[in-house]
Amino acid sequence: MGALDRYRVLDVGLLVQGPQAAQTMADMGADVIKVELPGMGEQARWIPLSLDDLRAPYFHACNRGKKSITLDLRLPAGAEAFLKLVETSDVVISNFKPGTLEEWGLGYEDAAARNPRIVYGMGSLFGPEGPSATREGADLAAQAAGGLISTTGVDGQPPTPVGATVADHIASQNLTAGVLAALLAREKSGKGQKVEVSLYGSQLYAQASEYTAFFLTDEIPGRANYGHPLLHAAYGILESSDGYVAIVGVPPAQRDAFYTAVELPELADDERFQPLLYTAQSKKELFELLAPVFKRRTTAEWCERLDAAGCRFAPVNDYRAAAADPHAWVNGYLQMVDHPEYGEMRTMGSPIAMSGTPVNAGKIAPELGQNTEELLLEIGYDWEAIGDMRENGVL
Repeated sequence: MGALDRYRVLDVGLLVQGPQAAQTMADMGADVIKVELPGMGEQARWIPLSLDDLRAPYFHACNRGKKSITLDLRLPAGAEAFLKLVETSDVVISNFKPGTLEEWGLGYEDAAARNPRIVYGMGSLFGPEGPSATREGADLAAQAAGGLISTTGVDGQPPTPVGATVADHIASQNLTAGVLAALLAREKSGKGQKVEVSLYGSQLYAQASEYTAFFLTDEIPGRANYGHPLLHAAYGILESSDGYVAIVGVPPAQRDAFYTAVELPELADDERFQPLLYTAQSKKELFELLAPVFKRRTTAEWCERLDAAGCRFAPVNDYRAAAADPHAWVNGYLQMVDHPEYGEMRTMGSPIAMSGTPVNAGKIAPELGQNTEELLLEIGYDWEAIGDMRENGVL
């Protein structure tokens, strides 16, 4: 049994922020029902790999292990069916444009009137208050407005977005955390509540250390420059003969071993590199000395030498290399599944392990409306009513 066994979640999410939060709960054992527009489904179903390959990675990645029901929430009959589902549920998760569900009579107050114990998780771009609270947006908007893009790359070059939907992902995890906390609070109070999380706010929080440095000094930390602007240490990326290696900080006690491993033992006596903390200039000078040396060996050779010396490092992997790492498989972060449409394929597992209530990642995402009839029958509709709803475009 999972930690959330016997909890029911209604997922009215789109793309990543809402659906991934709901999927995390599904992995923990919750019964997650994805509510989608009839004949269309949510947008993630319509972001294919290409025009020639209509498989949808965003949908599969964020909707494993869920059920699917089609309901047109804009129609009174669809809204009523949704509220009947609310009566038997514990959580609603949505990242619709703020105000949309309220316009349809399905906001938190409407849901709580039918089920006072409901926990209503809402995701947005900027948050519930402010002049842009109702603006639509997505991951790139949060990366941009939250300042993340301004930190990427190197001085003198245009900033570039992170090549993953990291703002969505961070917000989804914050949404999950808030919902789980609200469920714990409900155990004491007996009442649910609204939980609100934004992409923008989550981006700010993800950069809490860097923003705090700015607040303390009123100086913008600056670009990553292959490392981190606040870490004046042996911390950064170096090019090898066939790739790149990340040096992840060298504490003073490890410096002699590091300098020996990189074939520059004389640096142990260099006054520039003796202080506990390097200056920005001494860090620059150190990496200028390391750069030509690292080009002499392959990434694998450097990893072997640095590992033997007890240093902190990592190869700079692309997705192919990262997915081949045995840690991804032995820990269940990646799994093999037999997909009914795609065939045997690699898929994401869960990044969370729990000893008493194991996390069980769902294998496949549901077909559009796959569970519509069974769910409607469960909440009291009969076959005649279901037929009428189909005829009227509700399902």
